[in-house]
Amino acid sequence: MKIWSSEYVFNHPWETVTQAAWRKYPNPLNESVIGVDVVDRKVDRDGKLLSHRVLTTTWGIPNWAIMLIGLHPVTYASEHSIVDPIEKSLELKSSNISLQNFISIDEKLVYTPHPTIQNATLLKQEAVVTVKGLSLASRLEQMVTNTISSKASAKINEEMKDFASTAKRGLEDMKSSVDVLDFE
Repeated sequence: MKIWSSEYVFNHPWETVTQAAWRKYPNPLNESVIGVDVVDRKVDRDGKLLSHRVLTTTWGIPNWAIMLIGLHPVTYASEHSIVDPIEKSLELKSSNISLQNFISIDEKLVYTPHPTIQNATLLKQEAVVTVKGLSLASRLEQMVTNTISSKASAKINEEMKDFASTAKRGLEDMKSSVDVLDFE
């Protein structure tokens, strides 16, 4: 088992970052997620939004591995999330559904307002990778965590710029629509 963790500070308020996180798929900067389906969504008694989504992905598994093990290139993951608007927290937990006999990847992301930087958001990320039943399990676990780490750090800045821009445009469009309705 390998554990990878990271923290990242977004120079945007929590509301902007969490809106962007909800809208990040489909995303041309991360083409591995090819579909997102909402299985369940509800607001609990405390006002928290609880969601369960299934993500359809392509992990970029090499063709030789697909042929060797007889895998399908499309895989699925389950994501459970909790948005707490009072505490300003977004927690996302995901785990793979496909390939569980070979590997389990459990990821947790928590977005909260930064405790010391105003109008900034702190992302805490953790992934636990366990390869099962292979003699090279430790090496494969390290390869997967290295891939997670490199993809996370390489894409996060570009994705956030795009997300913040999209969220800002969405808020501006909504405000102009409200202004038009107020005028009428």
